[in-house]
Amino acid sequence: MVKLINDDSNEPLSDEDVIYQITTFGADFTVDGLVKRFEREDIFRPDFQRNFVWSQAQASKFIESILLGLPIPSVFLYREEVSQKHLIVDGLQRLTTLHAFAKGRFKHNDKVFKLVQVKSRFEGKTIDDLEPEDLRRFEDAVIHAMIIQQSSPNNDNSSVYHIFDRLNSNGTPLQPQEMRAAIFHGRFQKLIGHLNQNNDWRSFFGPPHKRSKDQELILRFFALHFNRNNYERPIKNFLNEYMKNNRFIDGHNEAEHVFLFKNTIGRVISALGTKAFRPRSALNVAVYDSMMVAIASRPRASNDAIKIAYQKLLMDEEYLKTVNDSTSDADSVFGRINRAIAFLDAAA
Repeated sequence: MVKLINDDSNEPLSDEDVIYQITTFGADFTVDGLVKRFEREDIFRPDFQRNFVWSQAQASKFIESILLGLPIPSVFLYREEVSQKHLIVDGLQRLTTLHAFAKGRFKHNDKVFKLVQVKSRFEGKTIDDLEPEDLRRFEDAVIHAMIIQQSSPNNDNSSVYHIFDRLNSNGTPLQPQEMRAAIFHGRFQKLIGHLNQNNDWRSFFGPPHKRSKDQELILRFFALHFNRNNYERPIKNFLNEYMKNNRFIDGHNEAEHVFLFKNTIGRVISALGTKAFRPRSALNVAVYDSMMVAIASRPRASNDAIKIAYQKLLMDEEYLKTVNDSTSDADSVFGRINRAIAFLDAAA
């Protein structure tokens, strides 16, 4: 996995001036009802792609607990105001397991879901092999859901980002881009996912990042290129806002984003090669964002100009300070981008 340095994306969120009004209520669903809603995507899996991580034995034990009539932990859902659909905040593994057993196969690998390492009466059985009374017990089992809905601030579901952040403070926490992909799912997230498969980008970044850092770098480039005049620390909030504001991007702006990214990363590789922006072997995020924005801002800059500007920047003490110290401070962000543009202009 590619190593990043000066990655400031995990700074604590800032919501000191925000007071949320959130309605929380409980709802009881039968397993059959949950499975049908999951199938229709009325209850939907987040797009951050935290893949199914339970082993077959773990999933089997969960199904066995239902078949034995044991209590099942609640799931946590967030109701979207506009669509009235429910985003899974906590309980993805459980709901995915219910759906897989009901459908007979694990969706992630198309493997038949047979119960393993369970009581002998259930061992090796699929849903089609269950006795009628066991099937009824499974489908009629009730699972409690805690449902939250934000009423204030209006037209803003930012509270769910903070809920994700706090719910995942223990264990293996979700990364910022994983949460953004879940909360601000839509056309823009699909666009980022598409661009993340670009051949030039993959040759530059390396294999897809398991925690979506590669997608976050694409978002970071767009946000700083199009909206840097509104930049304020922390960058996590800044990227959240850009993702939210472009969630339902229109066709014209989508095409603009696609061309800009493909053209810029192509020019980077042409001028600097696939190991660009790694002055000390690891990918320096601050060098990346400043040079990407500078190159995108100067579409007529030649390969030679890009190479000369880059080499001189890496020997410039003022620039190096902005890409190594306090990299998320506004002065550092503006300073390194402006300096990169100035050096590129001088080399042209």
